[in-house]
Amino acid sequence: MKQQLKLLLIVLVTAIATSGITLYIASKGNIMSINSSSDDEQFEKLMATYDKIKSDYYQKADDEKLTDGAIKGMLEALDDPYSTYMDKKEAKRFEESITSSFEGIGAQVEEKNGQILIAAPIKGSPAEKAGLKPHDEIQKVNGKSVKGKTINETVTMIRGKKGTNVKLVLHRAGVGQIDVTIKRDTIPIETVYSKMLDDNIGQIQITTFSENTPQELAKAIDHLNEKGATRFVLDLRGNPGGLMDQAIVMTNLFVDKGKTILQVESKNGDKKIYKAKNERQVNKPTVVLVNGGTASAAEIMAAAMHQSSDIPIVGEKTFGKGTVQNAENFNDGSTVKLTIAKWLTPNGNWIHEKGINPQYKAELPSYSKLPFLNPKKEYKAGSVGDEVKVAQQMLQALGFKLKATGSFDEQTETAVKAFQKAQKLKITGVITGDTTAAMTVKLQEKLSKNDTQLEKAIEVLKKEK
Repeated sequence: MKQQLKLLLIVLVTAIATSGITLYIASKGNIMSINSSSDDEQFEKLMATYDKIKSDYYQKADDEKLTDGAIKGMLEALDDPYSTYMDKKEAKRFEESITSSFEGIGAQVEEKNGQILIAAPIKGSPAEKAGLKPHDEIQKVNGKSVKGKTINETVTMIRGKKGTNVKLVLHRAGVGQIDVTIKRDTIPIETVYSKMLDDNIGQIQITTFSENTPQELAKAIDHLNEKGATRFVLDLRGNPGGLMDQAIVMTNLFVDKGKTILQVESKNGDKKIYKAKNERQVNKPTVVLVNGGTASAAEIMAAAMHQSSDIPIVGEKTFGKGTVQNAENFNDGSTVKLTIAKWLTPNGNWIHEKGINPQYKAELPSYSKLPFLNPKKEYKAGSVGDEVKVAQQMLQALGFKLKATGSFDEQTETAVKAFQKAQKLKITGVITGDTTAAMTVKLQEKLSKNDTQLEKAIEVLKKEK
């Protein structure tokens, strides 16, 4: 792994603010040095405060904590939640997230307006299986509030050894509070999935942009071509982004040589334009599929394919992350991640906090937004509340006739018993344990068979020449 971490696109807020102290990377190695700006008084004030603490504070002060605190304070003063300082442990986990597998729940998180949000669960991860959705707000981790916590602090609270549980309290718009217990696992490192659909259509799903994703994408395209694919659906739904340089390499496959992929604008207004350098390799009709979890590097790819190659975008408005960050290591293994620029689409649009509107809108069925129930909880005759209503809505989606009132009545009990009989479960009329898990699985199966967004993408694709 190179000492200098690659340029990332995983942030939410605007370009960096100026500061009295400028951080730069030393020419050799990756030592972070400090140069005073023209206003040396500000730097002198910082050092005077340090000296005062060391000489007069009534207890012994820890040098490492003072240094870490000063760095964190400077970055927090930028009012940019994605310009952050990571200690050695946090930096290691950050590196793992873009290079290899790691142990946790498998969810990308973002900070917006002081809230810690789920950007997207990783495909096949415990977070996805537990039903976490983009824009779910994380409020508590194992009973501890995350209010005032940074992303890195929150991720540290969530991460843990494979096989252990983490309890989250989430808030979902339109639903309310959701309590969920997730068993941590090894998060899959595969980032590209492909399969043949009817009518010789190849579907390629990209879940994130890591170091190996371009090679995975190339193999997927070759594999589908060998199977006779004549058209492609590029599925970027739930893709939270990742490495910008890899997104550029991958976009090059779909954009003609010389066409713009993106523009990166520094704080002084200078722009660096990235163009496709190689001959376009995919000339078959293609559409891009996106949703609210499509972010940063995934938005770069979607915007470039549409604006530079006239490839249609289908689905829902994307997340809207339009800034660039660079991460650099200190010698002790800690890292500073700093927002250094904003990126623009080929047409010069800044989609930050606005997202990309698809040319063809398509939503999933309403039951796709239902939270998943905690199998350790018990819902039975006489139970009332929002979670009972969710259970009733799940049963409705599975074809059972009942009203979603939030009150576990006789009609609900009858539906539960019918479901248990059909699934060869113990017939109790109570929703808990295996019954809750079976309802979740059957709902996921139904959604995969009734993917209205994919259906729309195929409809649009068949009209493309």
